[in-house]
Amino acid sequence: MELTDIAEFVTDPGMLAAVFAAVACFATILTIALPAFQSDKLETRLQAVTNRREQLRRQNRAQLEQKGLKQNQGSGFMKDTVDKLDLQKLLEDPNVKDKMVQAGLRGGGPLATFYFFRFALPFAFAGAAFFYVFVLGMIQAAPQMRIAIVVFAAAAGFYAPNLYLSNLAKKRQASIMRAFPDALDMMLICVEAGMSIEMAFDRVGSEIGAASTELAEELKLTNAELSYLADRREAYDNLAKRTNHPGVKAVCMALAQAERYGTPLGASLRVMAKENRELRIAEAEKKAAALPAKLTVPMIVFFLPVLFLVILGPAYIKFTEMEQ
Repeated sequence: MELTDIAEFVTDPGMLAAVFAAVACFATILTIALPAFQSDKLETRLQAVTNRREQLRRQNRAQLEQKGLKQNQGSGFMKDTVDKLDLQKLLEDPNVKDKMVQAGLRGGGPLATFYFFRFALPFAFAGAAFFYVFVLGMIQAAPQMRIAIVVFAAAAGFYAPNLYLSNLAKKRQASIMRAFPDALDMMLICVEAGMSIEMAFDRVGSEIGAASTELAEELKLTNAELSYLADRREAYDNLAKRTNHPGVKAVCMALAQAERYGTPLGASLRVMAKENRELRIAEAEKKAAALPAKLTVPMIVFFLPVLFLVILGPAYIKFTEMEQ
């Protein structure tokens, strides 16, 4: 075939029409069939986010198991005694679980220990008081007074675990609140830098540990709860219950509202950080104002006798010399 024949074949109007018709048919079929072969990018990205969330949830659960933050049923002599005697029902206290959480004691082990000592200490205190009063005879009083001392010792043993638990919770709360305004400032910086609230909790929890181990533990636990709880507001509510402080409760409420209504998180944290700094300053001013009243008794007991001795001592010496 010569070049002229090839040129005539290519430039033939029928041939060109057939080629254009074939191209048009192919383009039409490709346009119709292409969406069926394309994957949904949005669905793929959402699936990737879900998979990443599940991965973080598993990691946080593993961390909880390693650190012993998950509830432990406890074992041993105390646990067996509490179960056999059913002391949880016999000595039931509706507020003991909340107090234990505020004191940083989680799980069934500390709860069993609490009920065991609440059952055993009244007998131990009463026995010690009976031995001290009746056997040794160290207190000479009427029999009714001695019996009253034994009864008072038994009552003191019954309420001693509650007193210890309350003091432990107060110390933990004081440690948390000393470092909480600084933690809010750090959290504000993290959020404004573009971090999510989970990353902010994790970062601040790692940095604030030097100032307050208790606050670092609470932030890490809240970060874990944000990962695996179905309702994120429940994690903030749990943080407020564990700390039991108005400043933390206000911050948790602001975070929950930001989650629900989409309000700017940075602005809420800035306001909360300022309020908590002012609350810390007010607490310091309150302690400073109460200092003179607390110093009254030590000054009367220790300073006034010495002052009277210094002032009246020389006059007494001159008076004795004049008599001689």
